[in-house]
Amino acid sequence: MSFTVLVDYDSGNLHSAKKAFQRMALETNAGEVVVSSRPEDITRATRIVIPGDGAFPACRNALSNYSGLFEAISEGVTQGKPFLGICVGMQILATWGREYEDTRGFDWIGGEIVRITPADPALKVPHMGWNDLVIDRAHPVLAGITTGDHAYFVHSYHFKLADPAHLLAHTDYAGPITAIVGRDNIVGTQFHPEKSQANGLRLIANFLNWRP
Repeated sequence: MSFTVLVDYDSGNLHSAKKAFQRMALETNAGEVVVSSRPEDITRATRIVIPGDGAFPACRNALSNYSGLFEAISEGVTQGKPFLGICVGMQILATWGREYEDTRGFDWIGGEIVRITPADPALKVPHMGWNDLVIDRAHPVLAGITTGDHAYFVHSYHFKLADPAHLLAHTDYAGPITAIVGRDNIVGTQFHPEKSQANGLRLIANFLNWRP
């Protein structure tokens, strides 16, 4: 039976993410969804999700503070379990985070997290609100989602990828902003699918039924 774990590492309120994932798991017969910080739950999970709110260094350090948690996540990803990172949970996939201080990421997708610098100085940072997605590369998790569909963003830093082949989608904010990254069994979204209404729920359902 499919068993999806949303990793709880004190990165913010997981209520909306849990509610959205459980709803789509029920609608698509995708098994059980739980929130847990227990390495043993990660080990027996068939799918792993890292949500996140807040600053890159704090989230990266919080994951390390739970004994055995990162190790269990890393082992699961190495075994080929489908993985989804959301917001800062996507950013920590990078090699480096440059928010406040240089912080090593997981280095699962090469690149660095840098501050958004829109070409139009009238645009505010953080980048907050609804923006159109531009699909750069087809992927099973994006089935039914097309260029022009909206997603909800709230962030001041974004993913500068080392390899453009890992870019699945971007959005425009007086310049391109990485929206979705992916390789092998790993996907990450800068936006919050749990707050992105029908498009976000579709992405969640796709992930829950994805078999890399």
